[in-house]
Amino acid sequence: MNIWNDCPKIPITELLEFIVDNRGKTVPTAESGHILIATNCVRNESLYPKYEKVRYLSQDTYDNFFRAHPIPGDILFVNKGTPGRVCLVPDPIDFCIAQDMIALRVDKSKVDNHYLLAVLRSPQIQRHIYNISVGDVIPHFKKQFMDTILIPMPPMNLQKKIGNYYYEMSEKIETNNKINAKLEEMAQAIFKDWFVDFTPFKDGKFVDSELGMIPEGWRVGTLSELGDIIGGSTPSKAKEEYYTDNGIAWITPKDLSNRPTRFTSKGEIDITEAGYKSTSTKLMPRGTVLFSSRAPIGYLTIAKNEVCTNQGFKSVIPKQAGTCFLYCFLKAATPEIENRASGSTFKEVSGALMKTIPLIIPPKDRLDSFEEKIKPLFDRIESLEEENQRLTSLRDTLLPKLVSGEIEI
Repeated sequence: MNIWNDCPKIPITELLEFIVDNRGKTVPTAESGHILIATNCVRNESLYPKYEKVRYLSQDTYDNFFRAHPIPGDILFVNKGTPGRVCLVPDPIDFCIAQDMIALRVDKSKVDNHYLLAVLRSPQIQRHIYNISVGDVIPHFKKQFMDTILIPMPPMNLQKKIGNYYYEMSEKIETNNKINAKLEEMAQAIFKDWFVDFTPFKDGKFVDSELGMIPEGWRVGTLSELGDIIGGSTPSKAKEEYYTDNGIAWITPKDLSNRPTRFTSKGEIDITEAGYKSTSTKLMPRGTVLFSSRAPIGYLTIAKNEVCTNQGFKSVIPKQAGTCFLYCFLKAATPEIENRASGSTFKEVSGALMKTIPLIIPPKDRLDSFEEKIKPLFDRIESLEEENQRLTSLRDTLLPKLVSGEIEI
């Protein structure tokens, strides 16, 4: 059965019990309390929201301000900015929603919510949402457009098969992401223990420095002593011959926003040899730490192979220190680096500033010992990210075939 051709299609609004819609109200925020998520927390590659750059609400606001709250199993739907991004509401739920998104509560007698999530993420529906959204600068999919989303309705048993397949594959990806987050936390904790708190070196003598007391034999230096700082560039967008799907890997901050991974092999688009030669961008080896220097500052990833970047990066090629040390240092130092950035329209970290970022430099044997201890954690992270890429490709390749009836579970 090809559900797009052989099944009746029903407006999504006829499959819902309720729509949680708190848009159009400016919410008073607080320093702490209930989490208020924004649209950046909803991503099509994640089953559940990612709590990044969230705000908070008081108990009084939570109790009295909103028309309604989502419940577990609802589907969050982004209306504005990047319309059509969807994810599930977890159980238990510990957040609320306001501007620019709604929550869809399905009628379980009519549609399986995991199936609906999968179909909403299908290329057909995503393309429709993109095409019908209004606004050139900030696309907006208005609530009255919801009736135009037509959902193919196979029998419930097939809905559940497709929904369970999509959910189980996605859940494995989520589990790997959680393991990787813990592995990175471990690496950062060890970095802090060694190079901020100096715990393994407490029994030795300490001396004063411009960055405080440090172990004897250590010194204060700059980032450029540990790695070469490399900028990037963009070939002319007016010349199509400078861009290709399969050429020289070229990374932009947007690539890390769309696919936030700790290891990166390529961006959304490559550049040609002619495009590469037309700019000042430079190929950098595997193990280079890419640090976004503007719009926004602080995206971090490690090159899996030779890559180059646009001007939105100040990358660090390891020299005296290893990849793991440089990654952990930049992760920890991002707030300070951002504070040092300048610019009237948007903040930017210059190459000169990046080179002079101060840090405490331990003896080479300490750097080598740290790298030896931490590298297995990063190797495991890279391996799980590669597994996720395979799972994602398998899920996203098989799903349209399941939906079309080309293959059966």
